Amino acid sequence: MSTPSPLQPLQRLHDPSSRGFASDNASGVHPQVLAALAVANGGHVTSYGADPYTARLQEVMQGHFGAAAQTYPVFTGTGANVVSLMLLARPWDAVICAETAHLNTDECGAPEKMGGLKLVPIPTPDGKLTPALLDTKAHGYGVEHHAQPRILSITQSTELGSLYTVAELRALIGRAKEHDMVVHVDGTRLGNAAVALGVPMSAMTTDLGVDVISLGGTKNGLLGAEAVVVLNPDAVAGPLYVRKLAMQLASKMRFVSAQLIALYGTDLWVASAAHANAMAARLAAGVRDLPGVRLTREPEVNAVFATLPREAAERVRERYFFYDWDAATGEVRWMCGFDTTEADVDGFVAAIRDALP
Repeated sequence: MSTPSPLQPLQRLHDPSSRGFASDNASGVHPQVLAALAVANGGHVTSYGADPYTARLQEVMQGHFGAAAQTYPVFTGTGANVVSLMLLARPWDAVICAETAHLNTDECGAPEKMGGLKLVPIPTPDGKLTPALLDTKAHGYGVEHHAQPRILSITQSTELGSLYTVAELRALIGRAKEHDMVVHVDGTRLGNAAVALGVPMSAMTTDLGVDVISLGGTKNGLLGAEAVVVLNPDAVAGPLYVRKLAMQLASKMRFVSAQLIALYGTDLWVASAAHANAMAARLAAGVRDLPGVRLTREPEVNAVFATLPREAAERVRERYFFYDWDAATGEVRWMCGFDTTEADVDGFVAAIRDALP
């Protein structure tokens, strides 16, 4: 029998100097969040959320969203969305959302297959719903042949990088309430939206009658940590059971909660979102006048959408990876994160300039 080789420490398998603009998920973990994980480590602590960090998290989120808020840490954004909608939905209900909503386009059918939810997507030019668009689908109530359009899901900021103003949200949510609907906000980038608008997160949610939020964390420097925040406990059923049923219950929840406390229990979420938004603005300014580059949408948060010659895009991608948004039109998406630097942006702009014919 051969002698097993001695265990080796983990070797670095990536180039830490590599930078890209593909996603705000591509960054590492914020140093303050790593420090928070170290603080939460050590000793034995009761599992499944019966720990002091998860208890403290309730207070932190109530500070943002009001005394009625109940927070349920989860692992993923998809999980947060599915759990949120399952909490709100009766078996015969339907969810109205924008056609470009992440829950409709990028979750592999999880809302339908795992949550048993019927989605009713509405095409929009900018990713934003309006009261008039909502009215096109909010009908058939009381008709047993139709799923009941009872849930409105809004993404703030949207997948197209656009922002609802507070006035737009008030009008849309008000119309939903006129239809006796309940309202979910996919807030994976809610912090970016709040900073861009200069308002607290409650101004876009609690104050307008939103019932449940999927609150982002991973895109803001956390390590697999998101949250379902129930603003209206009377609108949901069985949150503890639904989270477990949806496979989103963490055994060592203290480590998920500690990360969320590090982000939202301090001004870290503000600083991170403001920086990411500012880097996107710098990037847009840098490419705006380059021949052959066209901004397809004015950046409002941390996303820049543009078109450029396909050959140029491929050359730039050899150094800075990013995704096509619409391969048919040549539209690409460039995302900035909490750790994007001015040097990253300026180097990227220079690479684009050099690649253009």
